[in-house]
Amino acid sequence: MDTVKNRPFRFSYVIIPVVIGLSVVGWLFWKEFNPDLFSDVRFSWRMAGGLLLAFVFMFGRDGGLMARFRYLCDGSLSWRQAFNVNMLCEFTSAVTPSAVGGSSLIVLFLNREGINAGRSTALMISCLFLDELFLVVACPLVLLFFSLSEVFGDVSVFSESVKILFFTVYALVAVWTLLLYIALFHRPEWVKRLLTALFRLPLLRRWRKPIDELTDNLVESSRQISGKSFVFWLKAFGLTCLAWCSRYLVVNALLLAFTSGGDQLVAFVRQLILWIVMMVSPTPGGSGISEYMFQVYYADFFAVSGMALVVAFVWRIITYYMYLVIGVCIIPGWLKKFNIQER
Repeated sequence: MDTVKNRPFRFSYVIIPVVIGLSVVGWLFWKEFNPDLFSDVRFSWRMAGGLLLAFVFMFGRDGGLMARFRYLCDGSLSWRQAFNVNMLCEFTSAVTPSAVGGSSLIVLFLNREGINAGRSTALMISCLFLDELFLVVACPLVLLFFSLSEVFGDVSVFSESVKILFFTVYALVAVWTLLLYIALFHRPEWVKRLLTALFRLPLLRRWRKPIDELTDNLVESSRQISGKSFVFWLKAFGLTCLAWCSRYLVVNALLLAFTSGGDQLVAFVRQLILWIVMMVSPTPGGSGISEYMFQVYYADFFAVSGMALVVAFVWRIITYYMYLVIGVCIIPGWLKKFNIQER
């Protein structure tokens, strides 16, 4: 933890993902540029309303996560502190590969806001479990009510690749969620022994130290949260659903602003597939891959070729670049405040 605390903030953390994302967008524009594309983009009250609604949904998503932090901490965090923690987590997610995410530093952020290490660890594991549980529950519901062609699109090669990747990632997430459930509520020592033995294998040995730390945290977290009631977890899961659904609805708002057709329910459920696939992105915050996937995945919602790319770029501004800007504004003052306190 000390190495993280003392690591200096570098603007290259911001520049690299921005360059990756803009490079892919620029390449796609160059490849598919249509001079008539922007002539069809005219300001209207429908467009303005859709864009405003997209920001409202994104703020609703952040509000849900902030409320969840406060609820899980039993009100120990103020709204300002919850805002700082949430934005710092989002910034971390934006500058690290999607598989790493911002949750890995929640313990540090909460600890610096006055929550002790043990409680911070319990909250981090709780947030991770709730997020994974939402995905595990939501995916079967989507596949129950929608056909595979609706969910994965009609681009045969692309959709088949996405299907394979989606079901692979979903299976891994489901197994991981089950392990978290057992560790948090039933037998943390069993899961600790299982993961410790697994990561002694030659191919996995290099990650043994962080896994040892994680399993120790699991055992400690289990002691702190296993006594919470079912109603407590139901409310926490409700806030989690609110946050994720608000994030997905951003795309619906943008489609409302830039298109006049398409099934809004299909657009909503495709976000679930898109975010699960993005979980294994090797680029910071899914830069480049997200823009490309959105452009292909939602192409059938647009009558004009290339308009999907314009909307993809607006989508990334709202759901990604905005957090880079907010993070850059918050981090210097946040670090300065705690450096002064330590002195």
